[in-house]
Amino acid sequence: MTISLPRRSAEQVLDRASARRFVAGHIAGSADAFDRRGDLPESLFEAMAEAGLWAPFLSADQGGAGVSYATLGSIHEEVGRGCSSVRSLLTVHTMVSFAISRWGSQEQRQRWLPELASGRVQAAICVSEYEAGSDTGRIGTTARRTDRGWVLDGTKTWITAGRRAGLFLVFARTGSTIAAFLVPRDTSGVEITPIDGILGTRASLLATVGLRDAELGPEALLGPENFAAGMLLAGTLDMGRFSVAAGSVGIVQACLDACAAYTTGRMVGDSRLRDLQLIRAKMADMVTDVTAGRLLYEHAGRLKDSGNAETIMATWIAKYFASTAAARHAAEAVQIHGAHGCGPEYPVARYFRDAKIMEIIEGSSEIQRLTIAEAAYRRSEP
Repeated sequence: MTISLPRRSAEQVLDRASARRFVAGHIAGSADAFDRRGDLPESLFEAMAEAGLWAPFLSADQGGAGVSYATLGSIHEEVGRGCSSVRSLLTVHTMVSFAISRWGSQEQRQRWLPELASGRVQAAICVSEYEAGSDTGRIGTTARRTDRGWVLDGTKTWITAGRRAGLFLVFARTGSTIAAFLVPRDTSGVEITPIDGILGTRASLLATVGLRDAELGPEALLGPENFAAGMLLAGTLDMGRFSVAAGSVGIVQACLDACAAYTTGRMVGDSRLRDLQLIRAKMADMVTDVTAGRLLYEHAGRLKDSGNAETIMATWIAKYFASTAAARHAAEAVQIHGAHGCGPEYPVARYFRDAKIMEIIEGSSEIQRLTIAEAAYRRSEP
C-alpha cells in the first residue's frame, strides 16, 4: 500500500517533454509485458513517485508541483501513448486527489494530500456497481449514520487500482441522496477481490470492493452530506473524463506511430505499403483526429485553469470525440498490420482492446451523446 519516500533525484515530470522521456525510459518498452502479466512492477510505482507523477496539479504546499490542467492533460496523453493501464491508475488517483483538494476539510487535506502527491498512498474511486455503471442514479451502496460516524454496506466493482489502493473515495446512498466517503483500505469490513481477464487495460489492477458493515468516523464524510450527488460527483467524474480524453488521444498517436513504422518497412510487391493510396488516406485521418482530439482536451484544460464552468461540456465533447477516434483508429491500425496486428508481436492489438474500454469508462459514448445533445437543445431555447 505504501512505498518509500521519494528521493526526488529523478527528473520531475512537469510537462509533455519530461513525460515523454519518463514513458520512454520506464513504460513504453514494457507495456506489452504489463498487459500480458496483468500487473505492474513495484519499481514502476517507485519511479512514478520519484518523478512526482501521481498528482503534479496539486499546489506546492500540498506536495504537488502546481502544473496547469492543460499541462496535466499533455502528461496523461503521453502516459496513455505508452500504456493505458498506467494512465488509468493516474486517472483515478487524480480524481480522488482533486476531490479532496476541492471539497475536503482542512484536516482531510492535511491528512491525505501529501500522501497522495508523494505516491506513498495510491487512491481509487468507487462509483460503479453491477447495476449502476454510467447510471449513477442507481447506486445501491448505502451509508447510515451512527453515534460514532457512519456504516457503509454494498459492493463496488470494476474499480481501477482496487487491488493496490490505500484510499477509496466511495459514493453511497444516504436515504434520498448520495454522499462521498474517504475509506482507508484497512477499514474493518473492506473486502478486495481481484478482477482478471478484462478486455483491455489489463494491468490497471481492477478489483471488486466489498463493504460489509464498514465503520467510519464522522471525518470520513467528504463535503456536505447532501452535496455529493451534485457538484462533487460531477466535478470528480469530469476530471476522470478529462484524463480519459487525453489518454485516448495518446492511443491514436500510438496507432499513428506504429502504422508509420510498419507501413514503411512492409513491402507489397515492389512497393512499400506506405505508398498505397488507401494506406495514406487512413494515415491522414489519424493525423487529423489526433490533432483535433488534442485541441479539444487542451481547450477543456484551459477552461479548467480559468475556472470557467463551460469546461464540463468541453470535457464531455473531448472525451466523446477522442475515445471514439481511438476505437476507430485502433481498429484501422490492426487492419493495416493484417495478421500481424492480431498477435502479440505488435502493440496494435493492445491498443485495439484498450481503446474499446475508453468508449465505456467515465460515461459511455451513448450517455455522452445524449448529454451533449441535451446541452445543444438547452442552448437553442429562447
